[in-house]
Amino acid sequence: MSDLFTSEPTYQPLAARMRPRALADYIGQTHILGAGKPLREAVDKGQLHSMILWGPPGVGKTSLARLFAERADARFETLSAVLAGVKDIRAVVQIAQQERAGRGRKTILFVDEVHRFNKSQQDAFLPYVEDGTFIFIGATTENPSFELNNALLSRCRVYVLRSLELADTEMIIRQALENTELGLGDMSLRLDEPALTLMAGAADGDARKALNLLELAADLARDEDAERVIDESVLAEVLGGNVRRFDKGGDLFYEQISAMHKSVRGSSPDGALYWLARMLDGGCDPLYIARRVVRMASEDIGNADPRALPLALAAWDTQERLGSPEGELAIAQAITYLAAAPKSNAVYTAFNQVMRDVRSSPGYEVPMHLRNAPTKLMKSMDFGAEYRYAHDEPGAYAAGENYLPREIADRQYYQPVARGLELKIREKMQHLREQDAASTYRRYRDDPPQTDED
Repeated sequence: MSDLFTSEPTYQPLAARMRPRALADYIGQTHILGAGKPLREAVDKGQLHSMILWGPPGVGKTSLARLFAERADARFETLSAVLAGVKDIRAVVQIAQQERAGRGRKTILFVDEVHRFNKSQQDAFLPYVEDGTFIFIGATTENPSFELNNALLSRCRVYVLRSLELADTEMIIRQALENTELGLGDMSLRLDEPALTLMAGAADGDARKALNLLELAADLARDEDAERVIDESVLAEVLGGNVRRFDKGGDLFYEQISAMHKSVRGSSPDGALYWLARMLDGGCDPLYIARRVVRMASEDIGNADPRALPLALAAWDTQERLGSPEGELAIAQAITYLAAAPKSNAVYTAFNQVMRDVRSSPGYEVPMHLRNAPTKLMKSMDFGAEYRYAHDEPGAYAAGENYLPREIADRQYYQPVARGLELKIREKMQHLREQDAASTYRRYRDDPPQTDED
């Protein structure tokens, strides 16, 4: 491996020392690496292709790329998009070309955090991926659809790596305990079973985090005869202030916000509370959540229960005034109320439809009877003429009156649902529309429109 791109540190963390040395030792990701899976078959046959490995931190993206290179007997070069530029890309291209020309050997170029390269840097890979100068493997924690160029994506297959299952994380910890990589000399290390489960859970599907926790716990372990022991008391010290995975602004951020919103929409207070707790535990700003709760109150409850919106606003106000934990409890109260409330997206749907119509239609004139007439001149021009003051009409409703531009007079945007308070609103609107129809019938009966024959 070129010294230009990598340098071996004097000390490596346990997570680096415990990288699997063969594909058979790799733990997890059976959905893409299990027997008969296309990627596993391609690797076994030595028919590697350019790919993007998309998944959260600590699930083995770098380890996979290294194992692929070893299985294919290919030279392995790596770049970090955080540090490298176009100059570095050109240098590794030259190495790959020399390797292919001199030894007829393939090169795998692994680009970590590939989403951090800008468009021009990503474009620099295209001709070399196209002509087979190297097999490109990019690793990203962000959604490739948003972060990578379509041209690069079209030349690579995207594989989604998942967070490790609890059992997989426990197996990785056990392997480390059985291995001499911990460097404890003559002393063995024992991890109590309850502490093992606790450590694996705290790692939150991240193998690197699990091994880092183990390494730290080993330093704090209690000496007991000829061994060092990690029990729950030691682990409690290690896990003090432990934070669950929550990538502010990244995919996990939006996935958990989405999960909370969908739980509210699906009338699951338990789901909504769980995702709220996950976000708060991960460091999400409670004020951001409060704003989203206000959105839910209008988008998913609306007029089915108008009390939802002021309750959401009150939770937001409580968070701003009092902070944690009082504000967080108020937010929890609001989302459980919203989840249990009757649902309607009628206002949301109607508003979106109106906005689409306004943006795609001409700027229709305000009908004359709806125009304001503050001056004599405007009155003489019939501004406000024939306007019917609703409070002077029977039931304070001017049946048959139109309040839309003439060109779209028959449009009906707001369709209340038959749930909650909107059931009453629906019945009221139906009653008013029946009055409109009766008024229109009487008007046409008494003053039928003129035809060409007339």
